[in-house]
Amino acid sequence: MSASNRYVGFGLATLSGCLWFMACPPFDFSFLGWVAAVPLLLAIDRAPTLKIALFLGWWAGVVETGGGFYWLIDLTQRFAGFPWIGAAALLLAFCAARALIFLIFTGLVCAIRRRRALPMAVLAPIAMAVGELVVPQVFPCGQWISQAWHPLVIQITELTGPLGVTALLMLVNGALYDVLSGGRWARRSAVTAAAVLAASLLFGVVRMRQVDQVVAAAPRLSIGLVQPNFAYAVDGEFSREEALRELNALQEQSRRLERAGAQLIVWSEGSYPVTLPRDFAQDFPSESLAMIRRGIDSPVLIGGDTFEPQQEDAYNSALLLDAGGKVVGRYDKVRLLAFGEYIPGIEAFPWLRNILPEGTGRFKAGAGPGVMSLRSPDGASWRLGPVICYEDLLPGFIRGVGKLHPDVLVNLTSDSWFGARTEPWEHLALAVFASIELRVPMVRAVNSGISALIDPNGRVLAKTYADDPYREPHDADGIVVSAPKMPGGHTLFVAWGNWFPYLCTLLTALILVWVRRPRRGPAVQATSA
Repeated sequence: MSASNRYVGFGLATLSGCLWFMACPPFDFSFLGWVAAVPLLLAIDRAPTLKIALFLGWWAGVVETGGGFYWLIDLTQRFAGFPWIGAAALLLAFCAARALIFLIFTGLVCAIRRRRALPMAVLAPIAMAVGELVVPQVFPCGQWISQAWHPLVIQITELTGPLGVTALLMLVNGALYDVLSGGRWARRSAVTAAAVLAASLLFGVVRMRQVDQVVAAAPRLSIGLVQPNFAYAVDGEFSREEALRELNALQEQSRRLERAGAQLIVWSEGSYPVTLPRDFAQDFPSESLAMIRRGIDSPVLIGGDTFEPQQEDAYNSALLLDAGGKVVGRYDKVRLLAFGEYIPGIEAFPWLRNILPEGTGRFKAGAGPGVMSLRSPDGASWRLGPVICYEDLLPGFIRGVGKLHPDVLVNLTSDSWFGARTEPWEHLALAVFASIELRVPMVRAVNSGISALIDPNGRVLAKTYADDPYREPHDADGIVVSAPKMPGGHTLFVAWGNWFPYLCTLLTALILVWVRRPRRGPAVQATSA
């Protein structure tokens, strides 16, 4: 392979990676997602060796991940004290690991295409679905995020999960490659991709109309989402005065939202500034400075840490206090953030605690998903499905919540560590898929934003702003949203789970077995001279 050809292949892979991350939030050139894979397909299909093809596929994944997660450099510098070179090395390691999705994709496509000339319109969607399924991610994210703001496109999520959206994108990309490459598959690929895309959009139109009709007749609950915009202490020091200031700010905004009509007040993840005992069952009396519902008549759902006095570990919890101050619901976060809330392997290597910053990895996981019961002022019974932090973007966990049939998902989050430009928008974009997976509205109370209301069709109907409380702080704020009562979880995705990517895995395996079988040529009869 000549040097010029190597450069062309490397350039095409780099271009694909750039197009992919430019298609995603916060850049939002979402139309690029329908063509982003074409340069990579050209590069790997023309690569002279499998080794070079694998490298090009992996490199495209590195570029795509780096463009989407560049904020990890600032995060590790600001809060872990890493030097710039160390933070960059950590990002590169993260990119290299997540790029395994593209490496697996490339390996599967090339293993098949180098034996049989099957259409890319068939191979690309199933191979990428397999890659996104089998590679574990700290921050689960796939090509589907690029279409988060296009409800018609993503309605198939209730059937296939978000990986169905990835497959739809790759189907179109593969068909475009087949057409540009010519050959006997071009016409069939184009017709198939057009038909599947049209069917998906038609399904979106019909389902959105059906869901909107149900929502229009549904009871509603006015929910006040408090956005405190707190810059949490990172040096382990937290004074009594600072705790009182934060609590007063939460209460002041809660009273303002209640005056605006809120029937339920929601605080963000970890917002209550004092750790609470596990047996906490009633709000503190009015003479106590720690009282939660001071001047607030509505029920309040708060985020806070809870602990057992005889244990070192705590729980990241959500507590529901009714109008009388009684704790009527508690949920403990199940999916803890690796290397933040827990340290993988800490049980086998307890000495790691001695070298980690104080408080790192001290949380225990909750028992499982749960729902909280709430009685609204009109007497209606509501089932709240609490999810904390990034649990709202985990399809497997959301499916477990859906089996409990909540009327509304309530997400308590703190994205204050990540800045205001990129991660909060990515988090919001990923969250919209949960509403479609369950066909249930979601409200998000997020410290530093973006707090929002997402309807059962995945549309963001109301949202605040993203704030960086460490560099450009704003006062506490929030909004009142009207959430419809929509008993969720009655979808194919909740019933069958990840059937679609598993089906793609099965199809890929069958194709691999088929293409490895020796071809049988026509029988040749011996003739005598």
